[in-house]
Amino acid sequence: MATRPTPLVPMGEETGDAAMRQSPWLRRVNLSSMADDAERFLEGAGFDRGPWLAVILAGGIAAWLVLPGPAAWLAAMAGGIFLCLGALAAWRGRENRGHLVMACVTAGLVFAGGVGTIWARSTLVGLPGIERAMFGRFDARILQRIEQPAEGRTRLVLAIRDPETSEPMKVRVNLPLAMDDPAFLPGAVVRVQARLMPPAPPMLPGSYNFARAAWFEGLAATGSVTAPPVLLATSRQESLLAATKRRLSAHVRAQLAGPAGSIAAALASGDRGAISLADEEAMRDSGLTHLLSISGLHVTALIGGAYLLALRLLALWPWLVLRVRLPLLAAGVGAGAGIFYTLLTGAEVPTVRSCIAALLVLGALAMGREALSLRMVAAAAGAVLLLWPEALVGPSFQMSFAAVIAIVALHGAEPVRRFLAPHEESLARKYARRTFMLLVTGIVIEIALMPIVMFHFHRAGTYGALANVVAIPLVTFVSMPLIALALFLDLAGLGAPVWWLAGKTLDLLLTIARFTADQPGAVKLMPQMGRGTFALFVVGGLWLALWKGKARLAGLLPVGMASVMMAFTPVPDILISGDGRHVGITGENDGLLLLRPSRSSYVTDNFMELAGVKGIPIPLSEWPGADCTGDFCVVTLKRAGRDWHILMSRSRNQVAERSLAAACERADIVVSDRWLPSSCRPRWIKADRRSLSETGGLAINLSGPTMRSVAQEQGEHGWWRGG
Repeated sequence: MATRPTPLVPMGEETGDAAMRQSPWLRRVNLSSMADDAERFLEGAGFDRGPWLAVILAGGIAAWLVLPGPAAWLAAMAGGIFLCLGALAAWRGRENRGHLVMACVTAGLVFAGGVGTIWARSTLVGLPGIERAMFGRFDARILQRIEQPAEGRTRLVLAIRDPETSEPMKVRVNLPLAMDDPAFLPGAVVRVQARLMPPAPPMLPGSYNFARAAWFEGLAATGSVTAPPVLLATSRQESLLAATKRRLSAHVRAQLAGPAGSIAAALASGDRGAISLADEEAMRDSGLTHLLSISGLHVTALIGGAYLLALRLLALWPWLVLRVRLPLLAAGVGAGAGIFYTLLTGAEVPTVRSCIAALLVLGALAMGREALSLRMVAAAAGAVLLLWPEALVGPSFQMSFAAVIAIVALHGAEPVRRFLAPHEESLARKYARRTFMLLVTGIVIEIALMPIVMFHFHRAGTYGALANVVAIPLVTFVSMPLIALALFLDLAGLGAPVWWLAGKTLDLLLTIARFTADQPGAVKLMPQMGRGTFALFVVGGLWLALWKGKARLAGLLPVGMASVMMAFTPVPDILISGDGRHVGITGENDGLLLLRPSRSSYVTDNFMELAGVKGIPIPLSEWPGADCTGDFCVVTLKRAGRDWHILMSRSRNQVAERSLAAACERADIVVSDRWLPSSCRPRWIKADRRSLSETGGLAINLSGPTMRSVAQEQGEHGWWRGG
């Protein structure tokens, strides 16, 4: 019987395992089709590639910060390089894959470079904190002086030697104003008696990570001075910029007293130390706190004013007009003013970013090119990330660039360009359109900043767009020019009337902030937003801003998903600090129950923010649902249809081990700030000093039940010593 030969190419008529025969072909067809679609998409998108390079660089930096350890970091870098080499191996030389090859090669290399940049930065500048608390007398050289009169202290950054190893280290101490001396200037040598502590890790999951910030700043410890320091040697020479900043701030506060003077000093020199906590909170809750931080608004106003003033004055010299391009000279004057202002105000990341961006704008103006573009923003972001990659996770960097990207993307959109284009119309209609656009811009900025503010501060002002419509023009076009004019007239002793006017405008600014912050619903509270939710907001927002045409609307999908996830983010039922001393319970009333009342506003603020509640916390011992003695508190919480029994220690008194073991056996969760014996075995979680030293603070949801720890967010980075 003749047999039918098996065809070399299966045609589909045979029986058997069709999936096995067809899958390689289907894979090739699908991959080729996907590559064709990607190539067509990239070819027809018409987007600017520069901003995406900065985004990919930031993605590599973020990957290093999120991934747990060296093996994962190497894998991430290898993945980027593999993407590059794979694209070259598969598609090099193919004309119909040019855009795809370029995208894969560039993205892979830049991503791997981002991981390597932050890893190298951490290795070069990172400094481990001290192992344990330290008390003693140290001879130290002052490196930096930070005046904070509103908080009744001066901060000194000191260079000292470890008393055990004699290794040099940098520490920061708080000095009460009563112990301060004007001679304590950078370069002076003092003998201080201080209590030093290791840089604090996050108190709770989602709290501020000071240990990470201290790692990149090179701080080994922080603490407080317990006795008046002794001056051993005066400063040989204070830097010109530091002396100018200090004297300028003091001069402004001397000319303009009260809260207005504190804000004027912040605008003139970047010194925010004299602004009271109440005014800071009012500005934050009204969405105006960005006006206190020297960033794009202030640098742009200064450089723009210097550019226009130089252009007008130089135009009065006919000989120069005929021989030199005035925009070049004016751009040089503006650049010099911007660089000096940036250095004077401390060269913080937002100021450096704004200065770089403004210098690029000046260069574009001098060459007759478009000044406002996303490529300019990307160049500034790339420069900052290459110099200070750790700035990526700071709210200052994120808010600064989010606001600028939102403004540039909005005003670059074709409908907005048509709306703002010159029209034959009356002056009233012209300014009405400008005012409306200012309101729309404020709303867009507020929407762009909302996820960032919620993620970092767990609260946001909801009326910020309306307040900014008045506050931004007030500060930019009235207050800052008046302060500059007053300082100029002070050279001849004639600035008093102008200082009075400047004070009235700043009083008006504070009135707007307080009125806005006091309105019902002015502040939106939010518990811990997950990093995944925040990442979706960032990806969607960048897609909407950086892409062009209808393709940008795809960014609404991740933004919508993140909004839903944020709306359904549960409030933790139990919050436990990393030392086990502080426990917060939510859901039993409108506020927060605390195991121990704390004199530290830092502790209370952390618990209130992470719980997403306002008001004064209630001590657990005063709540009727708790059974508290001098040694323990027992609480029963009803969640998800069952009772959860929580046992918490309140003292360090000796307790009979058998009684403690019996109490632990009846509890689902046991919390203590001391070491508990192994015989203490609760049904679910035992959070004593031993286990908390490994996990850090905890956030527990009983409905799952689920538990988040600080250690889960730290990995093997040098600033974390738990685990």
